[in-house]
Amino acid sequence: MAGRKSAKRAGDAEEAQELPGLEPSATSPLAVPDLEEPHHKGHRQRLYTRFLDGGPDALQDYELLEMILFAVNPRRDVKPLAKALIRDFGDIWSVVNAPPPRLRGYCVGEVSLASDKAVATLRAVGAAALRGMRQQVMDRPVLANWQSLLDYCTAAMAHQPMEQFRLLFLDRKNKLIADEVQQTGTVDHTPVYPREVVRRALELSASAIILVHNHPSGDPTPSRADVEMTKEILRAAHSLGIAVHDHVIVGRGKHVSFKAQGLM
Repeated sequence: MAGRKSAKRAGDAEEAQELPGLEPSATSPLAVPDLEEPHHKGHRQRLYTRFLDGGPDALQDYELLEMILFAVNPRRDVKPLAKALIRDFGDIWSVVNAPPPRLRGYCVGEVSLASDKAVATLRAVGAAALRGMRQQVMDRPVLANWQSLLDYCTAAMAHQPMEQFRLLFLDRKNKLIADEVQQTGTVDHTPVYPREVVRRALELSASAIILVHNHPSGDPTPSRADVEMTKEILRAAHSLGIAVHDHVIVGRGKHVSFKAQGLM
């Protein structure tokens, strides 16, 4: 009798395998390990734990980037992608601020940034960080927070592929009241119009301005055209009682102040 019962159970199991839509239960002797289970199982949780326990300094740059990529690649190992992005773009800040066309379709093995969601997620991280830095300097005395202002300008402009000319407008107490990109040019030139600079300052009732532009080459050394343009703006602003506190050129990891260099 026991033999017939054992044979019946075996037959039932074989029938379940043959019938479509029937799957052996997790506790069935026929259950097999999940062949899709990633070899990096547990890696994500370990990163979360290290980040929460030790803060961002407990993780390397590529590991922080991995945590961002988890949201758009829920199952696959994103470590090779994170390492490749940092290698090719230079650093994590350059990755999260890279132009969308450069990010879209970036692929390592079977993991890619193929979707708008993936590209937008990376860009949103950079945008949020930059907006936070901007909020730290707005409506505050610029001269007392000079380093924070330089950090913000460097973060906003140093990695831009084209030259940008930015104007920082200050009130009578030297508080930053507006931050605007007036012009975007080419890789080595930005057209600047002194009349437009002072006109915008008057519209905002600004008492002073700070000029900032970037050199995409990474070298912030002023050109002769930079010096001449600064002199023209100084003359136009002075005639209307608007102070020009400085002109700063930002490069990658360094900057030059015209005031500190005695160029104004």
